[in-house]
Amino acid sequence: MKPSDKNKLKMYTRRASLISGGMMLLSSALVGRMYYLQVTSRDKYELLAEQNRISMRLLAPTRGDIIDRYGRPIATSTTDYRVNVIPEETEELQETLNALEAYIPISKRDNERIHKAAKRQRSFVPISVANNLDWKTFSNLNVNMPDLPGIQPDAGKTRFYPERELAAHIIGYVGSVSEEELTGDPLLEMPDFKIGKNGIERILDEKLRGSAGSSQVEVNVIGRMIRELSRQDSTPGDAARLTIDIEMQKFVSNRVRDESAGVVVMDIHSGEILAIASTPSFDPNDFNNGISQVKWDALRNDIRKPLINKPVSGQYSPGSTFKMIVALAALEDGLVTPEETKACYYRYPFGDRVFHCWNRNGHGKINIVQALAQSCDVYFYRLARELGIDKIHDMAARFGIGERFNIGIMSEAKGINPNGDWKYGAVGERWQGGDTINVGIGQGYVSTTALQLAVMTSRMANGGKMVTPKIYFDEENNNLPQDMGISSENLNIVLKGMEDAYNHRRGTGFAHRLRNKDYKLGGKSGTTQVRGISAAERQSGVIDNKDKEWIARDHGLFVAYGPVENPKYAVSVLIEHGGGGSAAAPVARDILEFAIDQDTERTDNSPITGQSV
Repeated sequence: MKPSDKNKLKMYTRRASLISGGMMLLSSALVGRMYYLQVTSRDKYELLAEQNRISMRLLAPTRGDIIDRYGRPIATSTTDYRVNVIPEETEELQETLNALEAYIPISKRDNERIHKAAKRQRSFVPISVANNLDWKTFSNLNVNMPDLPGIQPDAGKTRFYPERELAAHIIGYVGSVSEEELTGDPLLEMPDFKIGKNGIERILDEKLRGSAGSSQVEVNVIGRMIRELSRQDSTPGDAARLTIDIEMQKFVSNRVRDESAGVVVMDIHSGEILAIASTPSFDPNDFNNGISQVKWDALRNDIRKPLINKPVSGQYSPGSTFKMIVALAALEDGLVTPEETKACYYRYPFGDRVFHCWNRNGHGKINIVQALAQSCDVYFYRLARELGIDKIHDMAARFGIGERFNIGIMSEAKGINPNGDWKYGAVGERWQGGDTINVGIGQGYVSTTALQLAVMTSRMANGGKMVTPKIYFDEENNNLPQDMGISSENLNIVLKGMEDAYNHRRGTGFAHRLRNKDYKLGGKSGTTQVRGISAAERQSGVIDNKDKEWIARDHGLFVAYGPVENPKYAVSVLIEHGGGGSAAAPVARDILEFAIDQDTERTDNSPITGQSV
């Protein structure tokens, strides 16, 4: 063999060895990798493969009902007939929508929304076209589906408020989840899922919401469902049972339907609110699927403020309804006795000012019961000046004035229960004697809510028990109210003044007393001025609210309890710009009469036993 051939053979042998070695190394690496993938990491990649084939989907729960004390529904979930479109099943999306318009209207805005969704999401994913369809329309769509390719009628659940405006301010409403409300809970990210936005719906949202279920489905590579493999049903939300009696709520709301008003009816012993009405109101069903701009503007621009919950959020001077507080503070302090009289001759000079009584003829010499029944201003000017603001403040605080009860109603106002230090902190001025005189008749710096006045009246009528209001049943808060340590003798004197206000011929509510009944009511009127009375008006004696523009008329208030012999109910009534307490007195009478007579007619007036929240 030639030397050159030998060299070529050696070179070939080396190359072959290198190639063979490289192939062996590569084969070893491939074998090792395959071993790693198929043996060592089998569980990991088996799971990934399974997840690529199996999809877990959430199932939305049915929202819990809100019911009244007797189990009657106030908010519930009802079948929502709706229609969707699946773009991939249509020959041309717009043509399908045009054909669908023969059965349901599709606005230009909805048309644009549907086309945007079709471009954004996968073509097999349904797009909502319309909901809240009536049964006739829904059934008509089902019958004509062969002529509507891609159209998918569907039945789901939606929130429904059968009483509509009756309890809107209490119940609130639900709405779609905003970005700010996302907490990481996947349930909140579900399309069309609704949460509480206001009222009880919001306060008790987590209890009402329930728990999501899950469905394990087999999908193809692009996510289309092939079949369902397993299912765990969702858990419906808990029911919330309110203290409200919806029949009483209906009566109260209808009684003040034509007014801008706020009314609270309470059980004086348990604190249960049986009715709390604010008029005018709104239909919470309008908010369920997004209120129209026209309706929203009408609500927002209404001079009577239908969106405000007046009994809880509205703050008003209590007027003469506050005189019971001043009277009780004076009796407890020993400043006055039941028989002691004070003189009222219309005018009450103080410093460089002159305060006046509403009665231009004055009341002469009267005692504390007569002063309450006839609502003598001068009597309480004198009493307040002798007491001082701090003692009035302390007594008012014991009866719930200036207190926020946090009972589960949103936007609850605190009001103002001023004392000697309050004014300097609020307006940077020292408290003056004239301020105390004004507070003595429930004017000036003191302000309250109708809810606070109902609590005040309840605590007086129940013998001085510190009852607190409640709007829903809660097993954790059923403690008996504590005794406030108020003299029963002094309480009875104040209650006698309220009884005479309705039933004595000189009482301010005598014209609106109950007739043809075997029981009596007690009450007290109040007038809140929205503007000062001019000297000319006072001199002429013509101060007629009826001749004023509605917005310039005085507010009317009335608090009452009944029956007098064995009190059970308290009511507070506010009539915005009603012209004075005479507008509210007959409302309070009618409501108490309804409540007491309803007790007589009902064979079993105890709340149902059910799930509480």
